Amino acid sequence: MCQFFSFVGDGHGNYLYASWADRKALLKTKKSEEADSHTSILTRAKIPPKNQERWNKYEYNPLTKAFVVDHGVDGHDHEAARNWAEALDWSAVVPALRIKPIINSLLIERKGRPSKTEIARLKKWASVWDSVRDSVWDSVWDSVRDSVGDSVWDSVWDSVRDSVWDSVWDSVRDSVWDSVRDSVGDSVGDSVLDSVLDSVGASVWAYISSFFAIKYKFDFSSAITLWEAGLVASFDGKTWRLHSGKSAEIVYEWTPRRRATK
Repeated sequence: MCQFFSFVGDGHGNYLYASWADRKALLKTKKSEEADSHTSILTRAKIPPKNQERWNKYEYNPLTKAFVVDHGVDGHDHEAARNWAEALDWSAVVPALRIKPIINSLLIERKGRPSKTEIARLKKWASVWDSVRDSVWDSVWDSVRDSVGDSVWDSVWDSVRDSVWDSVWDSVRDSVWDSVRDSVGDSVGDSVLDSVLDSVGASVWAYISSFFAIKYKFDFSSAITLWEAGLVASFDGKTWRLHSGKSAEIVYEWTPRRRATK
């Protein structure tokens, strides 16, 4: 499957790609995956199949700046194609997409404890988590795919996940386990780490939502603001924590009071 953003060039400074009008039309027909198909781009432009091999086929990721020549014609200036893509007005391609650097929260250097405002944001996120739980993924995924299509979602998700997921999850997992392992058994420990995984994943998905200017069912702003401030929230089923730094040091803990049951 071709990735967002795919485009083609004839080697003479002319480039073709799926505009937002093209993408909206494909969304309506449930064929959004065709938006970034090189063959579909050429076919929509009425380039005869016998001539399509004369066109260069490229992919460019506007978030990571990665540029790939999928099929290059000898003698053509591929660096010119990269320069063209880097200067492209992305509001004409996917208006809802926010082009911004990908932040690994744990690589942000912080000093001191979380502020009162940041602690309030954690408690707000905990409230959202109580309402959303495992559907954070579903809410973000469904909203984005319905709004911009599969290839755009896949590209942003893959880019953010590859940049932050392994390092953040591994660091937070180890930090929480170091904190609780003496007080829980192995069987309980597995449950704790599963809960931590779910909560950290929810923060990542909430952060991914910030790359799209669309309306979501839930308010993810508290988790996004914490993430961009260098704080990752985790929940082990009982206690919420804020982590910061490369080793995901625990800088704040909060155990909500359980509601009395009748």
